[in-house]
Amino acid sequence: MKELELKYGCNPNQKPSKIYMNEGELPIKVLCGRPGYINFLDAFNGWQLVKELKKATGLPAATSFKHVSPAGAAVGLPLDETLAKIYWVDDVEDLSPLACAYARARGADRMSSFGDFISLSDVCDVATAKLIKREVSDGVIAPGYEPEALEILKAKKKGNYAVIEIDPNYEPDPIEHKEVFGIVFEQGRNELVIDDELLANVVTDNKEIPEEAKIDLAIALITLKYTQSNSVCYAKGGQAIGIGAGQQSRIHCTRLAGQKADNWWLRQSPQVLGLQFVDSIGRADRDNSIDLYIGDEYMDVLAEGTWQNIFKVKPEVFTREEKRAWLDKMTDVSLGSDAFFPFGDNIERAHKSGVKYIAQPGGSVRDDNVIATCNKYNMAMAFTGIRLFHH
Repeated sequence: MKELELKYGCNPNQKPSKIYMNEGELPIKVLCGRPGYINFLDAFNGWQLVKELKKATGLPAATSFKHVSPAGAAVGLPLDETLAKIYWVDDVEDLSPLACAYARARGADRMSSFGDFISLSDVCDVATAKLIKREVSDGVIAPGYEPEALEILKAKKKGNYAVIEIDPNYEPDPIEHKEVFGIVFEQGRNELVIDDELLANVVTDNKEIPEEAKIDLAIALITLKYTQSNSVCYAKGGQAIGIGAGQQSRIHCTRLAGQKADNWWLRQSPQVLGLQFVDSIGRADRDNSIDLYIGDEYMDVLAEGTWQNIFKVKPEVFTREEKRAWLDKMTDVSLGSDAFFPFGDNIERAHKSGVKYIAQPGGSVRDDNVIATCNKYNMAMAFTGIRLFHH
């Protein structure tokens, strides 16, 4: 198959639409559904991300994409009891490493992952398909599917769920093109390999970056490589926990991603784990309620006449002081940035979310200020010398 006609482009009025190869055949098979233009953009970006994560860590990888940026990305490390509960998989037995990777990728920012497009580094197994089945999602791309897993996915969305199989051996041309306003842009593909060598130039007083942090920094940097710029990624325990994408200001990236990382940690607090939801509540309504409860607009779910529709027992207000005390327990977080930090304010904000290890290109005229701010908090920061813009 050399080309595939699509229903429409980014919007229904943008017709005709297709994907095609100038030479050779498309490296994909559509096994179910009818993926759209944006689906394929998410699928191909996500596939590159998980393929690279798998190569860098040796572990199965998954990512949850929305609007051509990852909402979450992770490798297949086991889940502890708390993570299994906040990712709503504590009722599932025998999670495979790939299923753990998807649970992490989907669960880090469930608000953003709603209606995601999934990319898997390995053949989709039954355990992973069962997790995908229960979530609101547009589709999945993987190098293959176990027969039973494929049947589970084909039954999703009344048979309209998009299931794409990609040739894992496909390698694109080293030169890539895109067209904007009738003008063709050409550039060499970003084939940069992200490994420990990028973390060798540690410029802070603290020079110690342990192996676990190196894995988290690699996850952050690989995630950024496929995230719309400007972008910042917080990572911990083998997964992204907060991604700030497409912001014009670096500090806004850091704040946005930091707030998402904070929410990930607040969801593990006793106050949130102890919430008693009514039996009839849907998954999306439950996630929205948690997001409101831990935010500044908590009265939207605690007001009289409202909380009764959400909770069996009215929760106590999760006060600002209680939230800060819990956030102060989040430590050893890693942070990657796709371009240099121009001011120390980014480091100040990162510190509030428990960041201890940083990887960024360096090269700002205020590098000394950024380094000094890191030293104030005993952070270890590596200058990679490499920018990771993606558009």
